[in-house]
Amino acid sequence: MPRRAEAFREIRILLVAPSLDKVGGQSIQANRLRERLARVSGVRVRLLPIDPRLPGPLRRLQRVKYVRTIATSIAYVWSLLRTVPHYDVVHAFSASYWSFLLAPVPAMLAAKLFGKRIVLDYRSGEADDHLSNWRMALWGVRLADVVVVHSAYHVGVFAKHGVVARSIYNFVDEDKLRYRERSSPRPRFFGNRHFEPLYNVPCLVRAFAIVQRAIPDAELILAGDGVQRAEIERLIRELDIRRVRLIGRVDPRDMPALYDWADVYLNSPNIDNVPGSLLECLGAGLPVASTDAGGIPFIVINGETGLLVPCGDHQALAAAAIRLVREPGLAHRLASNALAEARSKYVWSAVRDKWTALYGSLAPSTRDSLSEPVSTSGGSCAVP
Repeated sequence: MPRRAEAFREIRILLVAPSLDKVGGQSIQANRLRERLARVSGVRVRLLPIDPRLPGPLRRLQRVKYVRTIATSIAYVWSLLRTVPHYDVVHAFSASYWSFLLAPVPAMLAAKLFGKRIVLDYRSGEADDHLSNWRMALWGVRLADVVVVHSAYHVGVFAKHGVVARSIYNFVDEDKLRYRERSSPRPRFFGNRHFEPLYNVPCLVRAFAIVQRAIPDAELILAGDGVQRAEIERLIRELDIRRVRLIGRVDPRDMPALYDWADVYLNSPNIDNVPGSLLECLGAGLPVASTDAGGIPFIVINGETGLLVPCGDHQALAAAAIRLVREPGLAHRLASNALAEARSKYVWSAVRDKWTALYGSLAPSTRDSLSEPVSTSGGSCAVP
């Protein structure tokens, strides 16, 4: 009897990722995965933050530069040592460079220490440079039992470096998106990437300046913040752009309303992988004009589900944006195709079995199938 009881015990999964205190692609996807896995029968899941809040007066240490990193890292490692022994699978979310060494590597070492299985969930568009130029990168990656990425683009990048990775798509919160048909798009433009050099938001601003000269009542909202904020504000003044709002970082719960406000989404990164914002646009019916960085052409097909232009080409981005507003039927056709793509690939029902099969293979003592007893969100983006 004890052996039979063991064979049917639950799988215990520890997600290790940034908390929603630091809003970004990793924290949003990790929290989304935690919420959905919590509804799967036979799974116990917890999210352990790489950026834990220190208790009481110690929290003041996290306001001091450099001291913050040391204090948070000590608290993080301590929480790993206390928590990892109680789980079967450690699923570590990963960016690149120093973040890779400070976040997933300690989680994987703790998992090795306690004999736990490891999923490395690699998400950075800078993977090729990271794996090519950081000596410890490949050593760290090979600590994992399984490397998961989120596009065929990244599968190819890892294969180039001799690492086998499996692709499981990101998914959107389809029950929270507001689908709206844009048959006659208004000149309302939206972008929500961080103001960091790799996302090249100045390119978007220069493109919008051209758009506004062609369409004087065009509006732009930019959500996000970062080291380039002052440069972006200066560029807006120099180009004499009007009707632009910089609204700072936005709670993920408020993002659907911004997608709903806009009629065209603009995106201009130089380096990228599979941005969740693009997937959300597909599900919200929001037409996309974007540069073709990294993995973006693997999720947006130029001329079919969106419009793509070369990286850094603000004039081409402006032309694509104007086409979406002015060319009859274009925005509606692209958005309809994009919605079908989102329904088939980027919803929980499309990826759930891949995640549960992966976890099941890493916890072989669990023999019964993992399933959701009731449907909680449907399997498609809501449409009117």
